[in-house]
Amino acid sequence: MKRLLSLLVVASVAMPALAIEYRTVDAAAILYDAPSQKGAKLFVIKRGTPVELVVNLEGWSKVRDADGGLAWIEAKYLAKRRAVIVTAARTQVRQSGDDSAPVVFEAEKNVSLDYLETASGGWVKVRHRDGQSGFVRANQIWGF
Repeated sequence: MKRLLSLLVVASVAMPALAIEYRTVDAAAILYDAPSQKGAKLFVIKRGTPVELVVNLEGWSKVRDADGGLAWIEAKYLAKRRAVIVTAARTQVRQSGDDSAPVVFEAEKNVSLDYLETASGGWVKVRHRDGQSGFVRANQIWGF
């Protein structure tokens, strides 16, 4: 039993942590069904859209979007900067991470916001492309 426990401890230390990685589409790009320009073109993804990085393969990345769809994109179109996308019909971005804080602005579904940091209490600090920043409830966005 001790030996099995020791093996499990060693295996857990040796295995890399499985962390979700997000990227942001840096320029409008075509999504494909395979890691090749010869693959079927699925659709064009717009600049600023957050995606979850699933796997990298020779200049291509398999990504997942906020709706759960999987597709391939040329890795050169992905930036390490982070963005989130509003998933609620409409969300209020507040001055601080508190439901009673003043509303700075509102954002509608599918609006992309720059991710700044995760705050306590289920809030995320974001910035709109026009420069306004504030806090949004984490359950109303995707990509962080």
